[in-house]
Amino acid sequence: MTTPERVETIAVIGNGLMGHGIAQVFAVAGRAVCMIGRQDESLAVALQKIDANLAEFVSHGLISQTDAAAARGRISTSTDINDAASAQFVIEAVPAIREVQQEIFEKLDALCPPPTILGSTSGQPISLMVDRMQHPERTVAVHFIYPAPLIPVVEVCAGPATDDDVVPWVCDVLAAAGKTATVVDREVDGFIVNRIQFAMLREAWSMWANGIASAEAIDTTVRLSLGRRMSITGPIESAEVGGLDTLHGFGEFLFPTLDTAKAPPKEVGDLVKDGHRGLPSGKGIYDWSKRDGQALLKSRMEQLFRHLADD
Repeated sequence: MTTPERVETIAVIGNGLMGHGIAQVFAVAGRAVCMIGRQDESLAVALQKIDANLAEFVSHGLISQTDAAAARGRISTSTDINDAASAQFVIEAVPAIREVQQEIFEKLDALCPPPTILGSTSGQPISLMVDRMQHPERTVAVHFIYPAPLIPVVEVCAGPATDDDVVPWVCDVLAAAGKTATVVDREVDGFIVNRIQFAMLREAWSMWANGIASAEAIDTTVRLSLGRRMSITGPIESAEVGGLDTLHGFGEFLFPTLDTAKAPPKEVGDLVKDGHRGLPSGKGIYDWSKRDGQALLKSRMEQLFRHLADD
């Protein structure tokens, strides 16, 4: 299979949590972007979010007002998936509902002639979405991390049917958009980021549910230790720096006691069943009526901007 010689237009299917951020990334990089959603109202909201995000980039000195206006001008919207037909690269960013994803890829396969590349940012193996396709060889997982404009890494993973030249092509397109592509060599649920994140979350929830430590103690400890160190050295690098023999020996002691549950703790499930969703509902493990959640989100965003400026 041959890949597109150039990328002039990118289509993003979905305008929610990830879609509008991905559209912004490519628009800032100089690509025309068609953001396709189900309703004009939700697309209008997505554009408002992009406007606000671009304004933040300007205020932090990462792009000029002129460049922000030019990027905004490159984004068009549509409620018709047929408008993806002219794109050289299409990225699915809808909720991870398998039936919906398979239907979208079936439609895109019929609409977009090869060698148009079709990607998914769901964080799930692309092989789960291609059963109804005639040309699965041009599909690939392209996993952006939220918030897409601020997190520089994107995970890229081929499926068993993906042609060999697709992943290098996608990595080049991402590099041209200012992203660092990390290649996952073999399909696995969740890829790198989610597997590491949920391994940590499983242990954190387990310690809280079993009364080993409070949520405050767990979060403070991680934030002021691993959170600071791992922005410089990843987990394997940290073990190598500390001494592989030392970390291996401590692993032999610790691994047998780590949580290996196949599901989240009942205590967390009970909160969810009772409608307690954390910050969105005002209560979860924390009582958010006693905490300034918006200030926390703003602080996190400011730190991500500082990291991006350092990059």
